[in-house]
Formats: sequence, C-alpha cells, structure tokens
Amino acid sequence: METARQAERQRSAAERRRRELLEAADRVVLRDGPKASMNAIAAEAGITKPILYRHFGDKGGLYRALAKRHTDALLSALRAALDAPAGRRERVESTLDTYLAAIEARPQVYRFLMHPSDDAAPSPEQGFDVGRHSAPLLRRLGEELGLVIAERVDLGPDNELMARIWGHGIVGMMHAAGDWWLGDRPCSRAQLVHSLADLLWGRLAEAGDRPGGPGF
Repeated sequence: METARQAERQRSAAERRRRELLEAADRVVLRDGPKASMNAIAAEAGITKPILYRHFGDKGGLYRALAKRHTDALLSALRAALDAPAGRRERVESTLDTYLAAIEARPQVYRFLMHPSDDAAPSPEQGFDVGRHSAPLLRRLGEELGLVIAERVDLGPDNELMARIWGHGIVGMMHAAGDWWLGDRPCSRAQLVHSLADLLWGRLAEAGDRPGGPGF
C-alpha cells in the first residue's frame, strides 16, 4: 500500500513538474515565437537542457506537448461556441470568430505552432523545426470538427464521410484565411468572419439536424 502511495506521489510530482516546464516554455514562445529554443526554455525554467530533454525527449516532444496543450484549449473553446444557445448561422459565425480570436490574442504562439523559424539555416540551438509537425495538428482539428458535425448535422447516407470532409475542409479554410489575415490585416475580424460564414452557409443552411443529436 505504501509503495502504491509513493508511486502516486511521484507521478503527481512528475505531472506538476511537467506542467511547470510547459508554462515556462509558453512564456518563451510568447516572447520569441518560432525562434524559441531549448536553451531559452531551460533557462526560463531554471534547469539545464539535459533535464528538459529528460522530460520531453527532444524538441519534437516538447513541441507536441505544447501543441496538445493549446489544441485542447482551442477545441474546448470551439465546442463552447458550438454549444451556445443561438441559431445555426450565429453558431457558425461564433465558431469562426473563436478560432480567429485565439490566433489574434496569441500570435506568437500561433506562429510557433504553425511556422518554422525564419532563419535560413537554423542551428540545433535555434528555432524548432515545426513545419513537419503542423500538419498533424491541423489533422486533429479536422477530425475533431468532423466528429462534431457528424453528431449534429444530417448529411444523408454517407453522413460520417461527409462530416469528415466538411471538418477537414472547414479547418483548412480557417487556417489558410486566418494565416493570411493575421499577417496582412486586410479587413476587420468581423468582416472576415461574416465572409467565411457566407462561403459555408449554402449547404449548411439546407441540412437538417441529426436525429437524436444535440442539434446545430
């Protein structure tokens, strides 16, 4: 029994320490964006780089942990927008606005997750090579949105497949449009939200709610 309690205490301490390290990494990312390095994160956490590697394995492991942390938060916010008591058009606009508001509020975090360092030939101590990691993050968002659509919207006999197509298509649209908008700021966020909702609205306005589902 005592051994089990010790193991639980050790597990809790390790999880707490990992959370503290991720918070330190977040502070560096907010400051440095895609140029955030393991050296800078270790220094922010007050530890050596080998200890940081012990917790996350390598830069890719730390990136994946940060990506999961922020993707979980974004998905939670998107679900809240989808569950809000409103008409379907309002929910569509609210969901789009939630995504755009998130990348606008923390642009350095967004750039860290979605863009590699601008350095032409980064050394091992410079920015994270995130280009190869951003696709799985977008894929996860697409799959999650597809599940939400499948349980809420009746898209006919191929409901599950159509919902996945819509989920990945909507995420791709939000990502591409949001990336362009965040860099160029050609219009207000409200104008972008309204225009993207217009693009989505035709087929979505016609589809019925999924029988027995929470509705959309």
